[in-house]
Amino acid sequence: MQIEAYLAQLAASAQTIAALVATVTPEQARWKPTPDDWSILEVLNHLYDEEREDFRRRLDLTLHHPEQEWPPIDPQGWVAERAYNQRELGRSLESFLDERRASLSWLGSLVRPDWALARQHPSGFTISAGDLLVSWVGHDFLHLRQLVELQRAYLARQAAPYTIDYAGEW
Repeated sequence: MQIEAYLAQLAASAQTIAALVATVTPEQARWKPTPDDWSILEVLNHLYDEEREDFRRRLDLTLHHPEQEWPPIDPQGWVAERAYNQRELGRSLESFLDERRASLSWLGSLVRPDWALARQHPSGFTISAGDLLVSWVGHDFLHLRQLVELQRAYLARQAAPYTIDYAGEW
């Protein structure tokens, strides 16, 4: 397990997320391409909740408390239930970055974790501590892509009557 590389990627992803939202206006932060899509604020607050209520917590339980059940999570439901789109962008970003720093500190403090330790996921499949860690890194990539797509779609909308076609195929 290349823990140092995964920690470096989690740190880099947090910096990239911060850079991607650095110039976002409050209007853009709440904008959605369609009613079923997430806004930038919803993505950011999802990342915050996943950081503290999913990946770090479930990895800790898998490594150190295998007898304890994972607490339930509802990432889709939390978007509306927790009013992500009504939150303030700067505060949301800082909350996520604070939690990511806590995660990186916690991950860095682990002493010879057994990445092969596994448990039954609530959905019925087996997942190891190593699976959780690499999925955490992969989760960031999914939402980095989503943030880039939101930025590009917003630019295309705002640029009218000009187009971004010359930029290339999407």
